[in-house]
Amino acid sequence: MRRASVASTDPGLAELAPDQRLRRLELTVTRRLNGLLHGQYRGLLPGPGSEPAGSREYRPGEDEVRRMDWAVTARTTVPHVRQVDADRELTTWLLVDSSASMEFGTAELDKRELAVAAVAAVGFLTAGVGNRLGAQVLGADGVRRFPARSGRTHLLGLLRALLAAPRATAPTDRPVRGPSTPPELVDGLDALHRVANRRGLVVIVSDFLDGLPDDPGKQPPWERTLRRLTVRHQVLAIEVTDPRELELPDVGIVTLVDPETGRHREVCTSDRGLRERYAAAAEAERDQVRQALRRSGASHLTLRTDRDWSADIVRHVHAQRRLAAAPAGSARGGAA
Repeated sequence: MRRASVASTDPGLAELAPDQRLRRLELTVTRRLNGLLHGQYRGLLPGPGSEPAGSREYRPGEDEVRRMDWAVTARTTVPHVRQVDADRELTTWLLVDSSASMEFGTAELDKRELAVAAVAAVGFLTAGVGNRLGAQVLGADGVRRFPARSGRTHLLGLLRALLAAPRATAPTDRPVRGPSTPPELVDGLDALHRVANRRGLVVIVSDFLDGLPDDPGKQPPWERTLRRLTVRHQVLAIEVTDPRELELPDVGIVTLVDPETGRHREVCTSDRGLRERYAAAAEAERDQVRQALRRSGASHLTLRTDRDWSADIVRHVHAQRRLAAAPAGSARGGAA
């Protein structure tokens, strides 16, 4: 039970109609992010495609052995891997978490609105001639599917549907998992794995809190499916967080609510020991997520409701491109 019962959001943003909010998102992306991508067929992440583009030295811990260029390795006696350009027509698949835990925010916007902003950034930045975008939206009533299509109209329709979707409500008593239980993150990943047949870009937007085991040594239930996706696709995991999920302020007695189960608990935040235990537990939880994403091979981007999400995306893209462009010796030196 990690979230306060009352979440505050930006009144100005909340009062805007869906079409106005959509226009604001589009302007933010086009003004601040659109200049990041150079070249007609560049995606959000530099990574494997299908067109040969020469070779470079192998980077231990970063490159897959299956991409070894054995001919160049034998000729130079130095391990090399094949480089490939991105496919000329990119298919991007999104998994958007709209479960009850995303209905929380104590800063400029709530986690669900931040997730929509992330979807807008991915959609506008990967838009191009022939490029397609599809989505699976994980909600309380199941997994809603948006087929992969191209064009600005399709993207705007997806964003409009996300903005207009009814808010999830926390149950008063969550039953044992069964046919009527809301789907979990692993269900959305399984659905995504079934439809994402062609190699492309996969983006998961979630808080990744679903199913985290109490034992840090155990894997989250969604890690295995995520790893299967990274074998075939370029995967970006966008983790959405709020500052109150990371630490409690000293505000006296508050009621915490678990939005997934509806359970309530009153706590006295004036207790310094309680706040420290809360922060330590939150950090351990986030470390579980970081480790699981690292093991799966996905690229990890964290967005917070109290920070400039567009600036965080800019920094992430620049960092990914510097890593991809760095010589093998520089990459090894930087890692050291």
